[in-house]
Amino acid sequence: MTATTAPHFGPTPSTPATRRPLAAAALLAALVGMVFGLLLGGAGPASAHAALTGSDPQDGAVVATAPKEVTLTFSEQVALGDDSIRILDPAGKRADTGAAPRDLQSGSTVKYGVSLHAGLPDGTYTVAWQAVSADSHPVSGAFTFSVGAPSKTTVALPTDQAGGGLVGTLYGIARYAAYAGFILLAGGSAFVLACWQRGAGARPLQRLVVRGWMTLTVATLAMLLLRNPYTGSGKLADAFDLDGLKAVLDTKPGAALVSRLLLLGASALFIAVLFGAYAKREDEREKKDLTFGLAIGGTVIAAGIAGTWALAEHASTGIQPGIAMPVDVLHLLAVAAWLGGLTALLVALYRTPDIGATAVRRFSGIAFGSVIVLAATGIYQSWRQVGTWSALTGTGYGQLLLVKVGLIAVLLGIAWFSRRWTARLITGGSGAAAESRDEETSPAETSSAEASAGAEDPDPTGATAEDPVRAAQLARQQAAVATAEKKRVRDSDPERSGLRRSVLAEVGVAVALLAVTTVLTSTEPARTEEEAARASTATSAPATAGPVEMKLPFDTGGENGRGTVRMEITPARTGANELHLWVDGSDGKPMDVPEVKVAFTLESKDIGPLPVVPARLTEGHWTADGVQIPMAGNWKVAVTVRTSDIDQTTIDKNMKIG
Repeated sequence: MTATTAPHFGPTPSTPATRRPLAAAALLAALVGMVFGLLLGGAGPASAHAALTGSDPQDGAVVATAPKEVTLTFSEQVALGDDSIRILDPAGKRADTGAAPRDLQSGSTVKYGVSLHAGLPDGTYTVAWQAVSADSHPVSGAFTFSVGAPSKTTVALPTDQAGGGLVGTLYGIARYAAYAGFILLAGGSAFVLACWQRGAGARPLQRLVVRGWMTLTVATLAMLLLRNPYTGSGKLADAFDLDGLKAVLDTKPGAALVSRLLLLGASALFIAVLFGAYAKREDEREKKDLTFGLAIGGTVIAAGIAGTWALAEHASTGIQPGIAMPVDVLHLLAVAAWLGGLTALLVALYRTPDIGATAVRRFSGIAFGSVIVLAATGIYQSWRQVGTWSALTGTGYGQLLLVKVGLIAVLLGIAWFSRRWTARLITGGSGAAAESRDEETSPAETSSAEASAGAEDPDPTGATAEDPVRAAQLARQQAAVATAEKKRVRDSDPERSGLRRSVLAEVGVAVALLAVTTVLTSTEPARTEEEAARASTATSAPATAGPVEMKLPFDTGGENGRGTVRMEITPARTGANELHLWVDGSDGKPMDVPEVKVAFTLESKDIGPLPVVPARLTEGHWTADGVQIPMAGNWKVAVTVRTSDIDQTTIDKNMKIG
């Protein structure tokens, strides 16, 4: 997941101290752009989502005899089940033996084979496959090949992608929720410990972190149950199949989800201490020691949860996984510290009257550090997944990445305004005075003092002296009025109001950025898409564009048995072609003959002869549509001409096709 942005930071716009962060940010942006360009310009190959890069027979190929086996080659390691590759005959019946795919890997080549029944008839066969790539995402596809000649088939090529439908939608929602829950849990907790420790006693922040924990826990359980139908049948009812769940637990993604649940159990204890014993601790020395312990423990737990994504998704496959996985963990932690902290700051600014400029200033420094980490790790991740400028603009992944960069630019602009409001809040008179009061008196102490004052205030009716319940009620009312007045004064502070609005805008754009980032994690990386396209082009694209013409003189030995066959094939490349034959007599005029036949043979690959029976169009002119040439090569073209019931001859000549 890649989410780089800039928060608010720095003192005043008019001081050199502010200009230094501005200059640093400008220098950082320039370095990011330069390094990004260098990395994209000199990147090597990599993969993430698996893609089918080849097959034997090839897509659309026409072979003379039925093969004993169909093989599929992938761009990276995949997980296949016993029924992951199916070959169907023209009638829709299974043409393979039903055995599990054979592993035919050799070196870096990832290849699997499926055996076919013997004695298969001629016609068009459909190969449908589904697998799980090494980054945990399901992939699928289908193609056809023909034996003898193409035929009609009752099998429709599937149009739905693996992981689609209702199950795919629910799984996608759970993935979004898991990221959001982690950001609120980790970022909210970090904000309390590092920026505003008194916020541990604030109910709005407590609810924010607890809701983050609950969201992540529920989303993880949902993903664990949906994993089996998501990568298999696509049926929601299979979410409760115990055998399927057991199979999921044996996979890398399943183990990662279970580990996440165990870590969430530890994080529940962390939350209980943070908002329980820690919030109530009064002794400064003890609280300092507890802060250090919670910071270490919380970091370990957060890194472990982030690692469950790194171990099971894009970072775990492709080039340099040993570097990519810790980089991915750092990236996720930086995202949580920035976006989760920003959300916590927004909640504090809107829902609590006690947060002051010191907490905002501390978060500003943490957020700026997060930006640096995000920039460095984001560049590395972009290099791994994109690699070239053409992939950046010509693939869906690259285009989403450009949208993300645009959102980052918008965030940088909003962050500039946030930085100005932060500076004003720090140096403004009302903000500084409020901050001083906040540091001197805690919310609990303020409420207690106000309640005591209210309780001691004599009641003109004398009811409070006789009725303790009435006295307590009056004290609560007076404390509530005092708290509301304090909040009113805070809300009327123009610096605080301006900061709240700019932070709210940052959070809104950041949510959109998070959505785009989550989509990126489930999109086929640009490198893999380009590799698959290159492999497809290498196996099916023509080396030359037709038409190709040739002349074949003939002599059947009978009366008027001499002439010339002029042949043209268009576009003379692999796949379907159009064939034209003109038969001229010895006088150069069109010659009407009873029959003409053609056969193509690729002797170097032992393919053919592939028969073609052209139809008579007019005197001396014969045609055939849909002539299938399975692969490029130097083909021998044999033409049989019959000039009478007993007089015929066959002439041949080599023709380069494709």
